[in-house]
Amino acid sequence: MRFGLFGGAKVGGSNPLGDSYGYRDFIDYICAAEDVGADGAFLVEHHFTGAGQLSASLNLLTYLAAKTRRIRLGTAVVVLPWHNPVLLAEQVATVDVLSEGRLDLGVGRGYRSEEFAAFCIPMSEAQERYQECLELLLRSLTSRERFSHHGPRWNFENIVVEPPPVQRPHPPVWMAAGTPGGIAYVASKGYNVLFDQLGTVDETIERVRIYLDAREKAGLSRDGRCAGVTRALHIVGSRAERERAYARRRETLSRIGELSKRPQPATFAETDIANDDAALIGTPEEIAERLQRLADGGVEYVLFTNATADRRTLETIATRIMPLVKSPAVAEA
Repeated sequence: MRFGLFGGAKVGGSNPLGDSYGYRDFIDYICAAEDVGADGAFLVEHHFTGAGQLSASLNLLTYLAAKTRRIRLGTAVVVLPWHNPVLLAEQVATVDVLSEGRLDLGVGRGYRSEEFAAFCIPMSEAQERYQECLELLLRSLTSRERFSHHGPRWNFENIVVEPPPVQRPHPPVWMAAGTPGGIAYVASKGYNVLFDQLGTVDETIERVRIYLDAREKAGLSRDGRCAGVTRALHIVGSRAERERAYARRRETLSRIGELSKRPQPATFAETDIANDDAALIGTPEEIAERLQRLADGGVEYVLFTNATADRRTLETIATRIMPLVKSPAVAEA
């Protein structure tokens, strides 16, 4: 099983989701993650929160490209309805060039109604804007010839995007999905998939199965590395630390529900946190046991949103947790 990181830097304000860290500390954290063997880091994009959440993920990834040499650098996600698709394509290609082909391009439609309201974009237009932006973004990244585009929201005449990306035809595209139909669609298009931190172990295993089955049906390899599973992580060493981790998890679930402004499952309010197997709360051995269940179910890439973002925690992940997680074939031997 490979591991990476999910989150972003922040300055000022409170920390509503437990996935953000100060810019300088976060940069050092990503460099340390590369040192201990992490495969990738995905950064969020949010705006106008008052909590200092990361807004300019591609800018920060550009800086990280200069500070690192191996770790892959991803967006999770760029919210397409808010962006000029051609300017975005130029930024994406530039990061891919500067990172020497290490960019993972996560894209999404967005879900926070307050952000759409602040941009003066009706959420009812989100899907239409997302589709046009995605189509034009990918065309801009792949076309080596000049082209024109005239659509519902965007018009461009005789353009060619420079520089071309290093990865061809474009950086790997990652999309979030949760429903069977959405997962199958992402797989059928050959895109990679991101799964959230809220699904139980059994739900996540089923989602990965649907994704891999759909890839196979589309004539693609059953490559579990194309599915990133986000998990909240909190390593504890005492009962008091465990109780603090449970309290933090309750706050995270509550904040996610509030920020999404959508009807949430009862589990958001009624989850028995001690038995919530979506979150990785426990000793290194307990966390490895839960990760093993995911590995046995076909999960090959887990992205940690880490409650204690420091080098010591990363070293614990790399030396005391991940070595205990074996591939299914090894585990059965």
